[in-house]
Parts: sequence; structure tokens; C-alpha cells
Amino acid sequence: MRGAAPADPHGLTNREREVLRLVCAGRTNRQIAEELFLSPKTAGVHVSHILGKLGVSGRGEAAALAHRLGLFPPEVEGRLVAG
Repeated sequence: MRGAAPADPHGLTNREREVLRLVCAGRTNRQIAEELFLSPKTAGVHVSHILGKLGVSGRGEAAALAHRLGLFPPEVEGRLVAG
């Protein structure tokens, strides 16, 4: 089982950070599931955990917070959006 990244002040696991990157890129749960080889339900559970840990109410708010906090370098965000 994957643990929280040591430098992550929000307690996100490595998998949750992967999912959050994809949420920031505008991916749906189904797209996240396909990309990470998960079921859509599991992707949704990860998204729910992320929202709770970040203290936000939706995907857009989570993406905005991740951007404000600089959680992902802009070149990574851009590559995911284009990919």
C-alpha cells in the first residue's frame, strides 16, 4: 500500500497526487480510471478522499487550490491537458 508523500502537507498519498494531477487536467473519473488502470468507482473514491483532505467541495476548487499551492509544475499540467 502506498503511503503519503513525506513532503505533502495535505496528507495525500502518491496515488491521490496522481489522481489530482489528472483532475487538474480536466479528466473525468472514467478517463482517470482508464489512464491509471482503475475502475471508475475507485477513481471516484480517490477524488472524494482528495476533496476531503483538501477541504474543498468540488473538482474545480481542488484544481484551483492545487494550482495556487504550486503542487504541479506548469509544464506537467500543460502536457497532461494536451495529452
